[in-house]
Amino acid sequence: MKEVSNKINFPVLEKEMLELWKSQQIFEKSIEQRPKEREFVFYDGPPFATGLPHYGHLLAGTIKDVIPRYKAMRGFRVERRFGWDCHGLPVEFEVEQDLNLQGRPEIEEFGISRYNEECRKIVLRYTSEWRETVERMGRWVDFDNDYKTMDRSFMESVWWVFKQMWDKKLIYEGVKVVPYSWRVSTPLSNFEANLNYKDIQDPSITFRCKSTDEENAYFLAWTTTPWTLPSNLALCAGPDITYVKIRDNADNTIYYLGKNQVAAYFEPDSYQVLGEFNGSELKGRNYVPLFDFAKGRIDTTNLWQILVDDYVSDESGTGIVHQAPAFGEDDLRICLKENIPVFDPVDNDGNFMSYMGFIAGMNIKEADKPIIRELKEKSILIKHETIQHSYPFCWRTDTPLIYKAISTWFVDVESIKQNMVANNQTVHWVPEHIRDGRFGKWLENARDWAISRNRFWGTPLPIWKSDDGDILCFGSVTDLEEAIGQQVNDLHKHFVDDLVIEKNGKTYKRIPEVLDCWFESGSMPYAQEHYPFENKEKFETNFPANFICEGLDQTRGWFYTLVVISAALFGKPAFHNVIVNGLILAEDGKKMSKRLKNYPDPAEMLDKYGADAIRLYMLNSVAVRGDDLKFSEKGLVDTTRIILLPLWNALAFLTTYASIDQWQPTSENLDISPSNPLDCWILSKLQELIETVTNNMDQYELNKSVAPFVGFIDLLTNWYIRRSRRRFWKAGQGQDKREAYATLYQVLLQLSNVIAPFIPFIAEGIYQTLRESSSPQSVHLVDFPATCPEHRDLPLEKKMDLILSTVSMGRALRSKHQLKIRQPLATIFLVTRDPEAKNILTGMVDLITDELNIKKVVIAENEEDLVTFSAKANFKI
Repeated sequence: MKEVSNKINFPVLEKEMLELWKSQQIFEKSIEQRPKEREFVFYDGPPFATGLPHYGHLLAGTIKDVIPRYKAMRGFRVERRFGWDCHGLPVEFEVEQDLNLQGRPEIEEFGISRYNEECRKIVLRYTSEWRETVERMGRWVDFDNDYKTMDRSFMESVWWVFKQMWDKKLIYEGVKVVPYSWRVSTPLSNFEANLNYKDIQDPSITFRCKSTDEENAYFLAWTTTPWTLPSNLALCAGPDITYVKIRDNADNTIYYLGKNQVAAYFEPDSYQVLGEFNGSELKGRNYVPLFDFAKGRIDTTNLWQILVDDYVSDESGTGIVHQAPAFGEDDLRICLKENIPVFDPVDNDGNFMSYMGFIAGMNIKEADKPIIRELKEKSILIKHETIQHSYPFCWRTDTPLIYKAISTWFVDVESIKQNMVANNQTVHWVPEHIRDGRFGKWLENARDWAISRNRFWGTPLPIWKSDDGDILCFGSVTDLEEAIGQQVNDLHKHFVDDLVIEKNGKTYKRIPEVLDCWFESGSMPYAQEHYPFENKEKFETNFPANFICEGLDQTRGWFYTLVVISAALFGKPAFHNVIVNGLILAEDGKKMSKRLKNYPDPAEMLDKYGADAIRLYMLNSVAVRGDDLKFSEKGLVDTTRIILLPLWNALAFLTTYASIDQWQPTSENLDISPSNPLDCWILSKLQELIETVTNNMDQYELNKSVAPFVGFIDLLTNWYIRRSRRRFWKAGQGQDKREAYATLYQVLLQLSNVIAPFIPFIAEGIYQTLRESSSPQSVHLVDFPATCPEHRDLPLEKKMDLILSTVSMGRALRSKHQLKIRQPLATIFLVTRDPEAKNILTGMVDLITDELNIKKVVIAENEEDLVTFSAKANFKI
């Protein structure tokens, strides 16, 4: 056992341990030494490598490291493959910025083949930085055998997944109003629209529509999207809402609006009520169109009439809402029911078509002001206000979404929703409330999933369609090669779009869309194994996964897509256990921003404090309970000062005095049954710790596992070692001294095993200092400690807990009255009605007086005795 200094530089220590793990292949051995028939399966959600890892990645990555390390120490074989998300908007958007391309027309002019190859080039732009950071954080994961969603093998399995769902009639093409990102010209799924809400200000306008069947009469309508008014084709009232017909006393104009909203538009005594009726009586009445852009472009037979539907509310606005079926889900539903067609004057880039007069070529949001101005000039505008509300933005481009009716491909989630909900009940969620709360409610309200994207860099939909609408769907490369009569080496769009199939006198061409990248990440359990083309038995034996982990935002992302696809394919969940971590925010509670520089750089923090400090700070926080953590460098300072340094100092204390006394951990020196109560107590608390951590880790409760060992370190350093110092200082090699050495050695050695999954570097440093030559090469190759019931002494623990509580309260009183420990005091009065507690305190008087620097301890049984004692002592109460 070598002597270590208490002058420790943790980052330097960690780099030494990293070199040890690498040179001795400890990670590989931790897998190989466990039996193949005892697999613990972990799925790693793939990140994009188009940006550098941030604290959110470090937190999730730490949790993904802790659980597999623990399971490996519990005898499981835990293979860990890293994966990369290679397709989708993040990559394409970055390439557009790099190449200064603005929208679809410029991309097509640049060339889709060239564009996709540029995407391929940048996909893994930061992989070396990712690998360096992940390894520096102490996370063990296989980078050499990683999977990439752009690999042909992965894409082929995604095709197989799609084909399975196609054969089960779970895939269909339809026209629906879906979230749409005009910045990248593609629809998004409902859960993507929920990833990035912002509080913004929008115009709120009330306008009047002139009745065609009543002189000087108008219907008052309301909207918060003025840009949709040029597409207005109808108005809608609530059938059971009470409406009124009033006459404005100022000009005798007649208005129709909801009764509950009259006061918002008219002063008392400024109008007369001419009638009151339900909204159903307004159905079918016509009005003069606001704009005539739709004329000549769609059938106007049924346009510009009042419809009724229960979705209309009179809690805001006028109780009458405008209908633009191209830009509203309810609008489309209601208008199609009344044979009103879709009129969409907005192109794929969010700009108005050339025939749109004064707003031609404008972006939709730019058009709000000129449209409002036009309404005002036509005396149509009644009221113009501004509202603040939460609105969805594109999760990658950070531009406001619109809702747009388009033809797209969907997964019929509605038909498998009940199975998804039932499967979710079998999954163990941490925190537990997410199962039936955030995630459960999302499942209950799940809608069909829009899975096609009008983009370029992604897995193409494996659909070939003939001119008459006949469809061929392929689930493997072999099937496609047989159909076209040639070899296919790459499945990306620019390779397969030109492949034409001639069959039964028909010509089939591939449809242009690619798959949502979330479809790929939801397919990763199968695609990473190239299932079912390879590893069939291995996958089927080990599905579902034992464990996954990601942040809270993935309840509407990766967690959801895993659940949808596994329910569709196999009718069961994709995972058994899931930990959901909270988000990491800046110290001021705002989102971390590179531009604002409102958070400390992770690389600098690693160099300054080390990975263990970052890991423990995050693990010992609300972040592992699904709550948000406001990241602060002070947290790293405190974690180092309060936990890590005292722990290392305990090791330095042991090795320093062991060197002086030439004590070594031989079998003879360790084969001692301690008699000192302090030794018996700390060994008993160690067994309690092992039992507590084991039980909680088996339930994936990280917070309930970390807090106990943090507390144990405090007991070890601030109580056991401090109370035992004199025993090590004694001259000679007496029995009590030998027992103290043996106890502290065994506690530190076993503690290194307990903390190894959480803070692997300092655990390794302690273990390497204390290990015998015959022991495993690394603390991460040993088995997690088993509890030894014979070392538990519950009565002794109860006694010491009482003393610790007493001393703690005594110190608090000193602090309250600003009386330092070095200032001796005459008497402390303790009150207890418990006879057993009184006996314990009486037997520990010497310890209490020594700890608190008190000359006398007086134990009373009730408050009256305390008053008497205080009076005798001349204290005022």
